[in-house]
Amino acid sequence: MNQLIQLLRGNRNYRSMWMGQIVSEIGDNFNNIAVFALAMALTHSGMVVTGVLLARAIPAITIGPVAGVLLDRFDRKRIMIASDLIRALVALGFILAVTTHRIWVLYAFSALLMAASPFFNAGRSSILPTIASAEEIHTANSLTQTTQWMTLTVGTFLGATVIAIGYKWAFVFNAFSFVFSAWCIWHLRAPDAMGFRAKRKVLAEEEEGIRPWHEYREGLRYMRSVPLVFAIALLSVGWATGGGAAQILFTLFGEQVFNRGASGIGIIWGCAGVGLLLGGLFANWLGRRITFKGYKLTIFIDFVVHGGAYVLFSRAQRFDVALLFIFISRAAISINSVLNYSYLLRTVANRYRGRVFATIDTFTWTMMMVSMMGAGLASMHYSPRVIGVVAGLLSSTTAIFWGWANWTGRLPLPPAAGTESSLPEPHTERTV
Repeated sequence: MNQLIQLLRGNRNYRSMWMGQIVSEIGDNFNNIAVFALAMALTHSGMVVTGVLLARAIPAITIGPVAGVLLDRFDRKRIMIASDLIRALVALGFILAVTTHRIWVLYAFSALLMAASPFFNAGRSSILPTIASAEEIHTANSLTQTTQWMTLTVGTFLGATVIAIGYKWAFVFNAFSFVFSAWCIWHLRAPDAMGFRAKRKVLAEEEEGIRPWHEYREGLRYMRSVPLVFAIALLSVGWATGGGAAQILFTLFGEQVFNRGASGIGIIWGCAGVGLLLGGLFANWLGRRITFKGYKLTIFIDFVVHGGAYVLFSRAQRFDVALLFIFISRAAISINSVLNYSYLLRTVANRYRGRVFATIDTFTWTMMMVSMMGAGLASMHYSPRVIGVVAGLLSSTTAIFWGWANWTGRLPLPPAAGTESSLPEPHTERTV
């Protein structure tokens, strides 16, 4: 905890970005609860919730590669500010759904909101090693992700309360949160003359113009050439096989299984957020104390725990027992996320960061879309409990792939091309 406080006190750039993150992400979660609850209130159909989630997923898949290329070529700070301001305008558009009661409005503005999001999300990951020192990077990553989960907890609990007052207020606050985030990002100061642009090795590229597909394929080749980066990307895909269904199931469990309405959805999301938060804090402590070998074993165990706990959540008959298991499931996956991203930030070279983080987001959203479609269609024939068991088992199978790669020596420790690692690492350990 002292390291987190020292980071906020001593690093002005990170403190500014962190303040914007808090307000912006609380607003996002207001939006999530409001949109899902409004969709259920208007239609009482799980398929509509699926449609909203798909409307968000498709732009993330199609825009992600372009976002990665632009983030690696232009000033990342300016791109993030533009993303925030565009999302502020889109957030206000959701009010039309409240006044007109038209479902297509939820679909359209959900798609527009997510079309602008990859530019900000991948941009924030890309500039983190620029504004945090080698000694700070693990703590900065841990705090960034832990804050994301803290705002999930706060935003979902508060969102359910605000909805009781009126949907419009949730959307207005969401718009304000993006403006505040843009103001915070504007206060970031670059450490050198390059600003927040990545240095490019081949200057001739600037004369050839932007070639998105060529540059994106270059990023894919880079990812494939570093086994650990490629494996972490596949981990995200493996989680999403069940994780996409979970986005729908939280709503169905709150509304249909436990009959608790919007407050039930908010409580489930909130308890999931508490698990993510505490798991992230533990990962910050753990990441400084385990070796590369210990890290890889931790990932394997956590995926088994995550999927198993989700299965038990799906079978629980009592609401409080279900909340306990969703807490355990999310705590396990948050440990994985913090540790994985710390190694990505340590490993990925600056000139590839935008494409790598945007590609991982794209891979994840693609599989989540498939998972959400499957869960939505299955909800017409099977109970949420059955779908939840399948989702948990699918996520757990990711441990098999990771364990095989680890125990056959396919995950060597890569060089610290992104930043000098602050994680403890014996120099002699290369493979397991």
